[in-house]
Amino acid sequence: MKTDSDKRSRLPEGDDGRTIVNMNVDGMPWYSPAEDTGKASAKSRKGRQENDFVLSKRETRYYTWGALKAALLVTGVICAGIVLFILFCVFVWFR
Repeated sequence: MKTDSDKRSRLPEGDDGRTIVNMNVDGMPWYSPAEDTGKASAKSRKGRQENDFVLSKRETRYYTWGALKAALLVTGVICAGIVLFILFCVFVWFR
């Protein structure tokens, strides 16, 4: 029977044998669903959690409208900057 000290002697220097990240990822050749104990897989098995929420149609419209306003604002500022640059070139720089 192998002891913990035997296992440590085979590891590279500075490696204490602890697992930092579980590399058992769905889609990899070595994936084993029986060994999968991560929080994400537990969440997918249980379905909806207590902290999950669903937006109503009204809230979805408000969020969509807010995102659209933000995108239009950014686009407007960029277009205004291009127009001002062209006016600067025509009336100041190229004179």
